[in-house]
Amino acid sequence: MLAHSLTWIAASRGRLVGFVNVVGDGGVHAFILDTTVHPDEHRQGLGIRLVRAAADEARARGAEWLHVDYEPHLEPFYERCGFRQTAAGLLRL
Repeated sequence: MLAHSLTWIAASRGRLVGFVNVVGDGGVHAFILDTTVHPDEHRQGLGIRLVRAAADEARARGAEWLHVDYEPHLEPFYERCGFRQTAAGLLRL
């Protein structure tokens, strides 16, 4: 999985407690995948810091747009990360 990544960001506190993966299209678009924070670390801002660090690194690698898909209950989290809701299409394969 990581071989196809544009970048990834991890957090550890003696063990892995957070992770976010960013894949790119080879152009100006990048996509957040697999944002994960250990339950013991929830509600402490770690996820937001991980996503913002991933955005900074994607920008440094030439991305101009950062996309993320999420379930409705995660909308407030991604809004705090700086994302705005947009219309998009999805096809389940």
